[in-house]
Amino acid sequence: MPVPEPSERFPKYLYMSVPHMSGREMPYVQEAFESNWLSSVGPNLQALEAAFQDRFGAPCVALSSGTAAIHLGLRLLGVGPGDEVVVPTLTFAASANPVLYLGGTPVFIDSEPQSWNLDPNLLKDFLSKRASQGRLPKAVVVVHLLGQSADLDPILEVCNQYEVPVLEDAAEALGTLYKDKAVGVLGDVGVFSFNGNKIITSTGGGLLISKNAAWVEKARFWSQQARDPGINYLHSEMGYNYRMSNVLAGIARGQLEVLDERIEQRRAIAFRYRDAFEHIPGIALMPQASYGFHINWLSSFTLEPDVFGMNQRELIDFLKQANVETRPVWKPLHTQKLFQGNECVGGAVAEDLNKRGICLPSSTSLSPEEQLFIIERVIEAHELSQVHA
Repeated sequence: MPVPEPSERFPKYLYMSVPHMSGREMPYVQEAFESNWLSSVGPNLQALEAAFQDRFGAPCVALSSGTAAIHLGLRLLGVGPGDEVVVPTLTFAASANPVLYLGGTPVFIDSEPQSWNLDPNLLKDFLSKRASQGRLPKAVVVVHLLGQSADLDPILEVCNQYEVPVLEDAAEALGTLYKDKAVGVLGDVGVFSFNGNKIITSTGGGLLISKNAAWVEKARFWSQQARDPGINYLHSEMGYNYRMSNVLAGIARGQLEVLDERIEQRRAIAFRYRDAFEHIPGIALMPQASYGFHINWLSSFTLEPDVFGMNQRELIDFLKQANVETRPVWKPLHTQKLFQGNECVGGAVAEDLNKRGICLPSSTSLSPEEQLFIIERVIEAHELSQVHA
């Protein structure tokens, strides 16, 4: 396999998706230090939750991670030992692990090629079959993958038909729209993530949101060790140490103020790649579903190896030699050791996307010159492969 020439222009490593501070975060962080509100209570937390409620029209609670939010969300939906929960197979393990925390069993469903998200038709057939057997799942987790909304109308319609609640995992999709409506608040419970690689970050953190205010308050209670009111340390329910700190809430608060700018930047990066590769055969940007507004959290492409000249792993290795980080699209959960033996409906689409899909650096701090360097290396990979064919 040909390797690129060593790069003198960019000796530093160009990572996939890194935090991008705006400067608006520091006053809130400084305020937390000066007031000594450093733990899991304080004005930044209240202000962050109020800002999200203003934007999304639903109450919320800020937590230590998106995974913690999924865990609490599934508990709110009644998931417990022995319960089955539907999860897309093409997602990160954090979408399914909380099912295991609660003693449940994930059942995986394949993607549709049009959006790479949960296939509504497979879900409909699955729920119909399970209803006839009298063993419906306890909940459905819908993931908005890589910043693109799943096709929610048919998903919510069939789930409502069978009275199966829906948790929206919007960890990768803060700001994504489905038919002009923000994802995360269209199901029963929604989840966002502020991990360091997300479109905005608190360095670590997440948020649970729901139009059911009582559920949000119950999640808040659980997230603070489920301590009952009173001066004594009384506990009648099991809780967790899942609350976000006031310091991190200050970072998230400043980041939220530039969310719309970050979305524009992510989309511009994706479309700049797309346009640059327009005349390169065998590489294509992931579909942009017509029903939604895709934030393109990661600029993700599919390769046709016989046409492009390299397969996914060869291109990943080639770009690594040039100090460019890339990765495959998520490895389907049904193919992983942790979930060996779990039922999966379909799976071929997800397996193909994992085999051919590649995510390119998408940081909003990526300079035009840095992105041009990446583009040139991808084009170089194609051209060298043709020479060595």
